[in-house]
Amino acid sequence: MEYKVNDIKLVASTFIPFVNQIWKGDYDIERTQAALSKTLNITAYDNKILVGCLRILTDGYFFGTITELLVLPEYQKQGVGSKLLELTKENTPTMLYFGAQPGVEAFYEKNGCQKSLQSYMINKTKER
Repeated sequence: MEYKVNDIKLVASTFIPFVNQIWKGDYDIERTQAALSKTLNITAYDNKILVGCLRILTDGYFFGTITELLVLPEYQKQGVGSKLLELTKENTPTMLYFGAQPGVEAFYEKNGCQKSLQSYMINKTKER
């Protein structure tokens, strides 16, 4: 397994097929590329195939958030997500806040993450 911190070579044409295996959607390639350029991307590759990705959005000083931690289903429970979190802790410029999908809280707690603020959201209709 090859891990990359600040994977500036991660492109939408690689990320979209990967993410579609986890969160199916009709993702715009240009908007996806713009989003990837605004985050610190920590990736996991198995034989040059993207199998895991953790993205951090941060102002570099006050605040940071994990936008998502994604691991292909066939690579889950093999330490990939834990390694991505470890690399995140070692390389984040700020404290990180993030939400967790229901049912995966134990994974984050096992990896040393602490429960913090309640999370809320403002839902906006996506523009196409």
